[in-house]
Amino acid sequence: MATQIAPATRKPAQTAAKTPAKAALKAAARSVGKTASTPAAKQPPARKPAAAPGKSAAAPKAAVQPSMRFYHSEALRERTHAVLDALETAPGHSRQSDALADLVTELIEAGMDYYFLRALKMAQIGFVAEQSARLGMSGAVKLISSVSRKFIMHMDRQQLLIVASHIRALT
Repeated sequence: MATQIAPATRKPAQTAAKTPAKAALKAAARSVGKTASTPAAKQPPARKPAAAPGKSAAAPKAAVQPSMRFYHSEALRERTHAVLDALETAPGHSRQSDALADLVTELIEAGMDYYFLRALKMAQIGFVAEQSARLGMSGAVKLISSVSRKFIMHMDRQQLLIVASHIRALT
C-alpha cells in the first residue's frame, strides 16, 4: 500500500507581510537584490558622447564608462605629478618603485578619507562612531598598502610605467 504525501502548502504573500509597509520594504529589497545581481552583460550599453567638431569619433574607452573620482589636496596632486614625471624620465632609478609605492599609499589614504570618512563626518554619526570607523579604515589602508607595495617593489621598469600611466589617466 503506497502512502501519498500531500504537497506542501504555501502561505499567501499577504500573510507573510502583515502590513503594506512591510510588503513595500520586501518588494524594494527584492528589486535591489535583482539589480545588484544582474550581470553587466544584461545592462544596456552606455551611450557614447558625440564627438566634438574636429576631433576623432574614437573616444578613449574610459570616457564612456561611468566613474567616481575623488578630490585630494593640491600638495598631493603636485607630489603625484613629481613622482610620475621622475618615473617617466629617469631611466631605471632604483628608488622609483619605492616612491611609487609611497604615492599609492597616500592616494589610498586620500581616497578612503574622501569616500568613507568624509560622509560619516557630514552625517554627524558621533565622535566615538567616527573614531571607530577611522580606526577600521586605517587598518584597511595598511593592509591594502602593504599588498600593493609588495607588487610594486617587484615590478620592472615597463610595468612601473604602465602603473604610472594608469595613475596619470586618473588625474
